[in-house]
Amino acid sequence: MATKAYAGRPAQTAQTGSTAGRILPGLGLAALIAAAAFGLRSVIGIDALSPLILSILIGMAFHNLIGTPAIAKPGVTFCLRRVLRAGIVLLGLQLTIQQVGAVGGIGLAAIAVTLVCTFLFTTWLGRVLGVDRGLTQLIAAGSSICGASAVVATNTVTRARDEDVAYAVACVTVFGSLSMVLMPLIGQVLHLGPRAFGLWTGASIHEVAQVIAAAYARGQEAGEFGTIAKLTRVMMLAPMVLALGAAAARRARRQGGTAGHAAPPMPWFVLGFIVMVALASTGWMPAATAPYTTAITQFLLATALAAMGLETDIRKLAAAGLRPALLGAGAWIFVSIFSLLLVLMLA
Repeated sequence: MATKAYAGRPAQTAQTGSTAGRILPGLGLAALIAAAAFGLRSVIGIDALSPLILSILIGMAFHNLIGTPAIAKPGVTFCLRRVLRAGIVLLGLQLTIQQVGAVGGIGLAAIAVTLVCTFLFTTWLGRVLGVDRGLTQLIAAGSSICGASAVVATNTVTRARDEDVAYAVACVTVFGSLSMVLMPLIGQVLHLGPRAFGLWTGASIHEVAQVIAAAYARGQEAGEFGTIAKLTRVMMLAPMVLALGAAAARRARRQGGTAGHAAPPMPWFVLGFIVMVALASTGWMPAATAPYTTAITQFLLATALAAMGLETDIRKLAAAGLRPALLGAGAWIFVSIFSLLLVLMLA
């Protein structure tokens, strides 16, 4: 009996080593691309250019110009599942309940109403334009919540194609960048105060980095309030993904006939996200660790997006046509105007 147990150990170790060996090439390639994205942003010197966006672009360029080697496939899949979820969980450490309080009840209501209305409008417009439901939900999530991070988090329950993820990320990148440039000019023309302008940027611009760039263009107070408003909006990622997961589960049960025939997608990592928010809110986390946890989170998400790029075929992306682009433009226009009207009403 002892001999049997002893004999089983090397086999188990060998199996574990074999699994790690299969994952390492793809994991290493995706991590290398993520590191290159951070380095490129540093060289360019544009902080508003997210390393997440650069990662998927570099990954796509590598896949379509050179080709993702077959040996990297297991590691790429690992990044799209485990690394992505780990990054989303750690994202919760950047948010606190106290930040929500700083926005105030009226500001929080404006952010929540803008988010829900933008998501519903984009979903409706997607049906009108005939865009695939999975891609519509990705564009809706990216436009209404927090850009690329929301797109990849939402895809864990929508399970769209990698090309759809890339298309949605491209939409929020392009239109968020337009907001970053145009909103400071519009805010100046409309004579929006610092808090009003910060709330507008935080409630409407897609990426956190884009919000920071736009809001701080109107001063320190506008920048700080815009950042807090945006992080409050990011916190709504958890209930949104849970709601989409529940909806996907209902569809799966209907298509399968009974609940037993379909396995509903349960985004348990979202619970980890909520736990991290609660932990950050306690104040137990030393302030000195914040830059490190933020950097690790961004790197994990960048690695996951690099893996998506390594599986994205531009020819399939182009085959989607212009309708998804029109959907992204419609969502951008809606969230920008709707949130501005709310801010003007509150002001």
